[in-house]
Amino acid sequence: MFTHKKSSFYMFLLFGAAIVLLATGCGRPSGNETIELSYSIFFPPTHIQCITAMDWAKEIEKRSQGRVKITVFPGGSLSKAPQVYEGVVNGISDIGMSCFAYTRGRFPLLEGLDLPLGYPNGLTATRIATAMVKKYNPEEISDVHVLYIHAHGPGLLASKKPVNNLEEMKGLQVRATGLSSKIVSSLGGVPVGMSQPETYEALQRSVVEATFCPVETLKGWKQGEVIDYVIDTSVIGYTTAMFAVMNQSKWEALPKDIQDIFNAVSDEWVDKHGQAWDEADANGWAFVKELQRTIIQLSDEEKQNWKKAVEPILSEYVQNTQEKELPGDAFLKDIQDMLAAADQ
Repeated sequence: MFTHKKSSFYMFLLFGAAIVLLATGCGRPSGNETIELSYSIFFPPTHIQCITAMDWAKEIEKRSQGRVKITVFPGGSLSKAPQVYEGVVNGISDIGMSCFAYTRGRFPLLEGLDLPLGYPNGLTATRIATAMVKKYNPEEISDVHVLYIHAHGPGLLASKKPVNNLEEMKGLQVRATGLSSKIVSSLGGVPVGMSQPETYEALQRSVVEATFCPVETLKGWKQGEVIDYVIDTSVIGYTTAMFAVMNQSKWEALPKDIQDIFNAVSDEWVDKHGQAWDEADANGWAFVKELQRTIIQLSDEEKQNWKKAVEPILSEYVQNTQEKELPGDAFLKDIQDMLAAADQ
């Protein structure tokens, strides 16, 4: 049994340890500790966006002089694409990258980023998406720390049949999911939901006659081999906004100088991701031209017809956000103004 003196001695040690913990910030990492973080990415490891994200992680490690070590889990190996965001919130991963659109309804205001507004390229889409998230900082993403946003180039129509006007869209069976399904319907086509891995065979066997996708997909998934036409529908080009976010508690526990490194590198990587999307699109265009696919440009009159056809999608977005008391109308106008400025 402890004597009274021994008991007092151990109590003194415990009290002293508590004082040390309080003095060092209750467990906040010290300057000498290695901060180990996990990063869940839904892209496969060979995808240019995964490679760009891994370069971001390496740059963080480099500038922190090894004080930060980020272990990347690509291809949904730690958390599947639709679960990445909640996985970050719940601490399954410390950092995560995926698409807002994979959990539709979870981000009602930010759904406006993906609307068919005529994004000209990935760099513009990426810059606008990041700027809009910074400006509005909506409540729907308040449970994480946002590092940056990026977004692909315009979704175009790739088809086995020529499509020169809206009349030729009628009844066309088009592979589409989520928002692009609404776009197909508004244009008079028939949306058919399926994943990207299923699309090649579906086009090959004429289960579907066309697909809506960024042109990089035609090379990345080899779908250019089983279509004959690429219709430049960038006048209503939609994008898909993708987040890079961090667990809020993990972020708050980082020393200030490490937070500064994260912020600086993330700001630089916005354009790197946008440029990577455009590089992938350029490779996609080169691929379909090498295959001698026909590229169809819509007439000026048809461009206006297609823009008018998708207007109900924009109106529906504004109405849905207003019902939730969200500033969807202002959000949409800001994007349209930025696109107009980028076009000048």
